[in-house]
Amino acid sequence: MMFKNKKKKKTQRDPHINKLIEIVGEKEVLYEDADLLSYDCDGFTVHRAMPKAVVFPENTEEVAAIVRYCSINDIPFLARGAGTGLSGGAIPLNREVIISLVKMKHLLSVDYENRQAVVQPGFVNLKLTNSISDKGYYYAPDPSSQYVCTIGGNVAENAGGAHCLKYGVTTNHILGLEVVLPNGEIIEISEDGVPDSPGYDVMGLLTGSEGTLGIVTKITVRILKNPEGKQTVLAYFDHIEDGSRAVSDIISAGIVPAALEMMDKTAIEGVEAGSYPVGHPDDIEALLLIEVDGILAGIEEQIDQILSVCKGRNVREVKVAESEEERGRWWANRKTGFGAMGAISRDYLVQDGVIPRSKLPEVLKNISEISKESGLRIANIFHAGDGNLHPLILFDSSNPGETEKALKAGTACLKACSDVGGSITGEHGVGIEKKEEMRFVFTDEELEAQIKIREVFNPDDLLNKGKLFPTPSRCMDVKKIVKDTVAVQ
Repeated sequence: MMFKNKKKKKTQRDPHINKLIEIVGEKEVLYEDADLLSYDCDGFTVHRAMPKAVVFPENTEEVAAIVRYCSINDIPFLARGAGTGLSGGAIPLNREVIISLVKMKHLLSVDYENRQAVVQPGFVNLKLTNSISDKGYYYAPDPSSQYVCTIGGNVAENAGGAHCLKYGVTTNHILGLEVVLPNGEIIEISEDGVPDSPGYDVMGLLTGSEGTLGIVTKITVRILKNPEGKQTVLAYFDHIEDGSRAVSDIISAGIVPAALEMMDKTAIEGVEAGSYPVGHPDDIEALLLIEVDGILAGIEEQIDQILSVCKGRNVREVKVAESEEERGRWWANRKTGFGAMGAISRDYLVQDGVIPRSKLPEVLKNISEISKESGLRIANIFHAGDGNLHPLILFDSSNPGETEKALKAGTACLKACSDVGGSITGEHGVGIEKKEEMRFVFTDEELEAQIKIREVFNPDDLLNKGKLFPTPSRCMDVKKIVKDTVAVQ
């Protein structure tokens, strides 16, 4: 009996994929499901969705060409950096084409005389400081993920970091942007890095817009001269309330530390089980990590004041780093705090509320109650100096219903922050994680005004659709929906 070889049917490729390949080349487009799995979420892993394709442009012109094609053909698209975002801003909810900017990763120029540098969006945050440190300069914004996060992503989220108390967040260090608008047009904002240009603050509007108004393709940033001196203090407290009140006391004393961080007992357990343990006592309720920098002559006096404040709040032990190596170990312990939670919990959800410093004891007590009510442990690691809290809700997604419990506990933490006059995010952004919680801090009318601003830049809503604002997209429709629901009942 003769058997004929059957030819395999060749799968016909989507014509849109063919066009994207024409723009950037075959090797720079992923479109098979197996290749796309790595792009179904960012650092917010609770939700996942598959993109249509992932494209890797290498310059602004290619980004613009991709955007123009998507815009003309009504294809949703979004930009992605390193994928370290914690609010779901890079999750492709609408089968988007992901424009990955990781190959646009170059330091284009450094101007030491005018203290500025020009980078592409895929340039890693910490790499900038490492590139200019031999000249005595550094880049101030320092998110905990600075080892891997990109400056383009920092611009999108207006990222902060441990040292933002004194030096400010990303927007305070951006001098110019090149942006591809959602129709593919390329614009330059303050091209020469001249601060305080006349007219509307478009640069301020774009910084922190979470990739909903345009795609940043070049960034001019401010660089700073290294301070003359720097000292770091570590303080242990038996009661979290004493540590909380010490935070306000330090600021009230007229001291503005470069950083003022706090960790509670559960967070300390996590970091001590992580990659960079330093030997923190296992029976304390809280620690403060405090750093001061500036002119050498005044640092000792500030350190003495900080030691005095801590002692006045019943500190168990307070010490000053005796070497750069010891200081580095303390900071490595703190900066790996989020990841270290994996040593004590299968999953965690990190929140990002902001409160007035004076409300720290009250809000931490409320978070403790939320933990008890939910039955989930909550670790607190946060930028105490500027009131930016990061409650880490520990859970096990393999237990039925526990993920939903964690999400509800996260919402409750944000409500506790907003109820004392705070906000729902300080640096992680809203994305999809907190968009419904936007109602905690904005009225329907205020949300509608913001949506109208988005429509000026992104009228077809093809760029990063479904992020930042509550559903339905028209906030004013909420009243009608509620009214109709009541009428049906």
